[in-house]
Amino acid sequence: MYEIKSKFSDGCICSSCGLPCKAIGFLSSAKLHKSHTQHEAAEQEALFRWASYQYGIYPELRLMHHIPNGGSRNKQEAANLKKQGVKSGVPDICLPVPRGKYHGLYIEMKAGKNKATDNQSKWLEALNNQGYVAVVCVGCAQAVEVITKYLSGGK
Repeated sequence: MYEIKSKFSDGCICSSCGLPCKAIGFLSSAKLHKSHTQHEAAEQEALFRWASYQYGIYPELRLMHHIPNGGSRNKQEAANLKKQGVKSGVPDICLPVPRGKYHGLYIEMKAGKNKATDNQSKWLEALNNQGYVAVVCVGCAQAVEVITKYLSGGK
């Protein structure tokens, strides 16, 4: 499995109330008065915003995409999506670009203290066994670190 030591998004102070909080994403400052927590959607938005600024350096990032398997849906919509091939646990982000012996990169995005579910962990393991790099990233900064290392030829 892929291991990253993250040194980002720690030690921020809310500019509104002065309490400790976590910064949302790689490009933003600490202004989280409402919740003081990271949210996966905001982290993912920050990641795709970062990627759009990196197209000149890594044109392959244009291929990176979100796999919209999560979210709340009514029973009918969920049943229809399941018939159409939606599968629980599939990672959030795919970068279908080979590097070295790897076929591509999958990222399950998490924020704060969220952990991968058992089903998500099974998908990550299966994808790793099929020759992909499939990892959990906590926050945008860690995902940026993983992506740049992967695209630069490292695992």
